[in-house]
Amino acid sequence: MTLKHSLVRKIGNAIKEVARNKGSMWWYTPHMAAASHAITERIPLVHILLEVRDARIPLSSTCEIIKHLSPSSRRIIILNKTDLANSIQLKEWLKYFEQKKCLVFGVNSHKKDNIKELLNFLQARVRELPKIGHGDQTITLMLFGIPNVGKSALANSLHQIGRISAAEKGRLKHAIVSPHPGETKNISGLKIASHPSIYVLDTPGVFPSEILDAEVCSNLALTGAIKDCLVGEVELAEYFLSIFNLSNEYKKWAK
Repeated sequence: MTLKHSLVRKIGNAIKEVARNKGSMWWYTPHMAAASHAITERIPLVHILLEVRDARIPLSSTCEIIKHLSPSSRRIIILNKTDLANSIQLKEWLKYFEQKKCLVFGVNSHKKDNIKELLNFLQARVRELPKIGHGDQTITLMLFGIPNVGKSALANSLHQIGRISAAEKGRLKHAIVSPHPGETKNISGLKIASHPSIYVLDTPGVFPSEILDAEVCSNLALTGAIKDCLVGEVELAEYFLSIFNLSNEYKKWAK
């Protein structure tokens, strides 16, 4: 067994052990269970679903809540944090989802031009919705996903750029943003466009009650979706180095 596989199993087992402890303050808390229920209730009520994933781990960061739904014009996969992902691999992932007939968009939520492109993309999808065209109609989009994929940062950026583009005055609202998972506690709405009025709902990050795949657990821990204290910083560092050493990235600093 290689070092990488050994670490994956160790990290995965640690997280699965926490998940099995239903009273744990770190996993599927009553708050997360309530958030999952609230998000599920809103799915048939909103016009477009925006599943936010981490561009570095597009499969591991899948949100289980809508896994049963087939690809449609109402569901868009947003690969966030593209600035942290390998650009070549990102293009392959975008192609992969397109081949699966999924609507997908890669974004860096801190880059204004990229947010403008996403906003234009979303407005185009809104225009494709049935019975759209009345100026007084309100459209609702819902951001959702696992913890720490950047949903709140994305909501804030869309709100800020959308309000500026629409030349609207008034105080900007802000969703809470944190580098730590699980900081968003409530569902909040932010306006991102006018004519028609478009609002985006920012929601708390949610996990399933249990994750069985050890590699998925390890990927989530390494990218900050799961608190470091669950697996240990040393183990995470060793896992990162085992991946890094198998890539060609380190050669950039070898000169």
